[in-house]
Amino acid sequence: YQVERAAFDDILIRCAAAQGADVRFGHTVQAVHTDSVAPRVDVTDEAGHAYQIEARFVFDASGFGRVLPRLLNLEAPTRMPTRAALFSHVYDGLPAGAHDRNKICVATHPERRDVWFWMIPLAGGRSSVGCVAESSFLDVPENEREAMLRALIQKEPTFNRLIGDAPFLMPVRHIGGYSANVERLHGPGYALLGNAGEFLDPVFSSGVTIALRSAHLAVQTLNRQLDGEQVDWSAQYDVPLRKGIDTFRAFVERWYTGELQDIIFYPDQTPSIRRMISSVLAGYAWDESNPYVADPVRRLNALHEVCTQR
Repeated sequence: YQVERAAFDDILIRCAAAQGADVRFGHTVQAVHTDSVAPRVDVTDEAGHAYQIEARFVFDASGFGRVLPRLLNLEAPTRMPTRAALFSHVYDGLPAGAHDRNKICVATHPERRDVWFWMIPLAGGRSSVGCVAESSFLDVPENEREAMLRALIQKEPTFNRLIGDAPFLMPVRHIGGYSANVERLHGPGYALLGNAGEFLDPVFSSGVTIALRSAHLAVQTLNRQLDGEQVDWSAQYDVPLRKGIDTFRAFVERWYTGELQDIIFYPDQTPSIRRMISSVLAGYAWDESNPYVADPVRRLNALHEVCTQR
């Protein structure tokens, strides 16, 4: 989804702090005072000096920093199980010209379908590699993470062939409990964008799509508001944004149960259905002309039943 650049720049200018200040890198937001007319942000710089910004509107695009959800107590329970990831970088073994380095490789563990791997080609022959599983499966001491990730990679034939014993180029890192939800995506004088709001799972890169879609919807809504129109943030931002999130959720949940994998690896696929599924996974989770967006739970359940008939 393309964010209209001119409109976005206009929003940034119109929402700038009254005194011409902004929150600079390294400065810490201490508090946010919500107000439908003039929200204020309390900030301290690296030297501990405090200052305040008054704006016409505040967007939180802090990602996993989740500034407003933490400061305004907006956090809500997520329906997603607690998962974690181990990851690093390697010099991969992709033969020159034999593989498209613009494509991400995803594979599942040969014995556990709820464990999956990624390999994302980067510049200079490097790739990001990682493994995602329930937190308990990857719960090892820090000094054992490298050995565990190596052992997991070597269990998957494709990843073992491409990576094998290639040395990790940085310490193996761990992130866990990344799924997040909030009670609301907007309030008096503010809105949450992307991962600062709700984050499901990295498996289909849905976070990128949701971030861009949220920015697109928020800019459109706020532009109308600043032009003097009466806007309904729930109807024009929250509800349509969550529609796509819920579509992704139906696919993510079924990936981990193995149902979506049954569909993806079904040998006798119908091309039109394959295109519909691919469209959603490519980010078109708001296209309600697609039956798998309009009614994802029922459609996926019915398709899985067809794919598993013996």
